[in-house]
Amino acid sequence: MGVMKMAGNRLGRLIGREDGSSIIELAVVFPILLLLFVATAELGRLFHTYTTLAKATKTGARYLSVQRDVKSADPTKVAAAKLRAQNMVVCGDTTGCAGREPIVYGLDTNDPANSVKVTLPLVTDPVKYVKVEIQNATFKVGVFNLAAMVGTANSTFYFPLSPGTQMRYLE
Repeated sequence: MGVMKMAGNRLGRLIGREDGSSIIELAVVFPILLLLFVATAELGRLFHTYTTLAKATKTGARYLSVQRDVKSADPTKVAAAKLRAQNMVVCGDTTGCAGREPIVYGLDTNDPANSVKVTLPLVTDPVKYVKVEIQNATFKVGVFNLAAMVGTANSTFYFPLSPGTQMRYLE
């Protein structure tokens, strides 16, 4: 009878143990935590990329807002002023983007006009504005492909970014 009681006590202690429960809980919760971490990192990258592009358009618009060549009757001077502003937006330098990296992946350093749209004021406008917009800049897939993790198309998470800035032209 003592042996049966001792076996019953051991069996009761074995069933009541919770040694491995934390490992099982981690196995259940870890994928969710990983997805939250990746989503937060990707969202941070998205905001960083967008604000970098927005600041670049502000710099280009600020540059154009004080350029006298914008009002020139010579179309080559106007085109040169636009190109300098586009270069500034794409690679951070007015002299050109040859051999330079773009400020954000996806901008065209060979032809900045493909990435930056510049709208200059018309002579007939009562209040004159310059507008600089990013075009054709797609948010790049990061280390973790969030769309693949949740089973959706890449375009759901990785979409074109198109910030722009409109600034008054100072005559």
